[in-house]
Amino acid sequence: MKIVLAPNALKDSCTASVAADALAAGVRRALPSAEIVQLPVADGGDGLLEVLGVALGAELLRFRVAGPRRGQVEAPVAWLPARRTAIIETALASGLALLAGPERDPTATTTRGSGELMRRALDLGAERLVIGLGGSATNDGGIGMATALGYRFLDGAGEQVAPVGGNLARIRRIDVDGVDARVAGTRIDVVCDVDNPLLGPRGAARTYAPQKGARPEQVELLEQGLAHLAHLVRRDLGVDVRDLPGAGAAGGLGAGLIAFCGGRLCPGAELVLDLVDFDTHLCGADLVLTTEGRIDAQTGFGKAPGAVAARAARLGVPCIGIAGAVPWGEDGGLADPQAAGFQALVSLCHEPMTLERAQAQAQRLLERAAEQVLRIFIAGRRSAVQ
Repeated sequence: MKIVLAPNALKDSCTASVAADALAAGVRRALPSAEIVQLPVADGGDGLLEVLGVALGAELLRFRVAGPRRGQVEAPVAWLPARRTAIIETALASGLALLAGPERDPTATTTRGSGELMRRALDLGAERLVIGLGGSATNDGGIGMATALGYRFLDGAGEQVAPVGGNLARIRRIDVDGVDARVAGTRIDVVCDVDNPLLGPRGAARTYAPQKGARPEQVELLEQGLAHLAHLVRRDLGVDVRDLPGAGAAGGLGAGLIAFCGGRLCPGAELVLDLVDFDTHLCGADLVLTTEGRIDAQTGFGKAPGAVAARAARLGVPCIGIAGAVPWGEDGGLADPQAAGFQALVSLCHEPMTLERAQAQAQRLLERAAEQVLRIFIAGRRSAVQ
C-alpha cells in the first residue's frame, strides 16, 4: 500500500516536516510494509521556506538584514542555483515572532529586511524570486522592501521618510531614479494564503493590524496611510493596487511587490504543490493523509490541506484530513467535506484537552491519530473485498 503524507505545519506546535515524521511513525505502526511518501506542504504562511528548501534540495544561505523594528536579524534565503531561483520567507526577516509583545506596533515596523534579502538574492544571480508573505509584523505597504531596492519615499520638503507604517501619510512623491535595475528583469512570485484586498473592512489594516499590536486609532491611521500610498502608486507608477485580491497580505506587502517590483500574486498552496511535483507522487497511491491545526470553512479557500484534498480527489485517491480542531458546519466547519475532496476528517485529540496541552503533545497525537486512521482504512478495504 502506498501512502502519501502531505501535512501543513501546525502553528505553535510543529513544522510540516516534523508533522510528516509523526504521521509516518503512526502509519508504520499500523502497516510496517507500507510505501510512505513524505511531502510536507505550505500555502504561503509560516514554513514555506523550510518546505520548499527541503523538498527541492536548496542551499540555505544566511544574511544579516534589518529586523522589523530596531537592529538586525539573521535570516535565510533558500537558493537553487540550477534554477536561478531564490525562496524568501517574509516572516524570517520581518515577522511578528521576532518581536516581544511590547514591541509589536505595526505603525513602527518595516519590511526593509525582506527587501534586503531580495537584493542579496539578486546578488547571487537569481532570475526568479519566490516570496512567502505569511507571519509579518508589518503594515507599511511594502515601502520598507522598496527602500531596500532603491526607491525613495519623499515628504513635502523632499526629505526621505523612514519606511514604516506610521509614515505612509507623510509621503508626497515616489522617487524611482535609484531603483535596482535588476528588479525589472526578475520574475517575482508572491505567495500568499489570503485574498484580502489592500483597503476596507477586509483590508490589511482593519483585518490584521490589531493582531500585530495596533490600537483602534492606529488602525485608522494605517488605513488612511495605505489609501494614500495606493493613490501615489497609481499617480506616480501607473499601477492600481486598491482592489487586488491578496494585495493586503503582510500589511500591504502584497500590493508593494506588485507596484514596485512587477510581482504576481500566486495561490501559495497550488504553487507549492506544483514545485514539489505533487501530482506525480500521487500516481499509484492508495491514500493521502494531510493535516493542519484547524480544518474549517477556510480550508477550501487556498489553504494547503484543501489544495491537497482537491488534487487527490481529481486523481481518484482518497484523502483523510487530521486536525487539532474539526468544527461542524454551523460552527465554521466545512459545509461539505466530501465535495472539498476529503473522504473523512478526524480530530487528533482523543479526549478533551486544553489548546496548550494539544500543542505540546502534537507529535504524539498525530502519530496516534495516523495509526488509528490507517487501521480503520485497512479494515474498510478488507470489508470491501469480502
